[in-house]
Amino acid sequence: MPTWYDANVINIQSESPNTRRFWVEIPAVEAFNFKAGQFVTMDLPIGDKRLQRWRSYSIASAPAESNQLEFCIVRLDGGKATEYLFDDIQVGSTLRFKGPDGAFVLPETIDHDMVMVCTGTGVAPFRSMLQHIHTHNIPHRKLHLIFGTRQAEGVLYQEEFVALQKQLPNFRYSVALSREQNLDPAQFPFEVQTGHVHSFYLNEYAIPRSDVKFYLCGWQNMVDEAVLNLYDKLGYDKRQIITELYG
Repeated sequence: MPTWYDANVINIQSESPNTRRFWVEIPAVEAFNFKAGQFVTMDLPIGDKRLQRWRSYSIASAPAESNQLEFCIVRLDGGKATEYLFDDIQVGSTLRFKGPDGAFVLPETIDHDMVMVCTGTGVAPFRSMLQHIHTHNIPHRKLHLIFGTRQAEGVLYQEEFVALQKQLPNFRYSVALSREQNLDPAQFPFEVQTGHVHSFYLNEYAIPRSDVKFYLCGWQNMVDEAVLNLYDKLGYDKRQIITELYG
């Protein structure tokens, strides 16, 4: 039987116009153990049946000897779960969840280049992984985070990833802005271009290599297109493509 936890919301901050960061504390445990990249499933009072109530969210914070967790959640138009989280949840509220679950995790030995492709809050598991690598000085090869969103105001954890480029060896940060007009890359403190995330990896990794793996996280359309690009267009082995879907 899964263990359910009642967590107290201890902080809420806006990260972009439609995205918030939620911090929770779990009084029942001294430390909530999980692997970087895993998620929890929340039971929200938004319906009578399990499928109406349960929503899964990746843990955005890194594993630590702590009973506090962070989640990064985007508000979806017409989405009952995020409407509840944004309109009803406040500091002091309680969120109930079970977990951790999921196999989309940081490998125990990083013996390959990691290309992390994500859109929106799909960045959450990668933030957990990168923080964990940095904090624990985990040996690694090249790490390339490719993040996509519509406009510059939607770039999540921008200052943190910019700083991480200087602090974490072999880490590279690239941003694709699909609806930004008259983009001047010189105005941004990170590598940026107009368009979708696909153009970055299609250009950078056009020649298949056996020593690289692609980790994809985001909405299904993006992930499906990336899988087709990597497998059908570029000819990568399916074992080099690891996916996690949102929605």
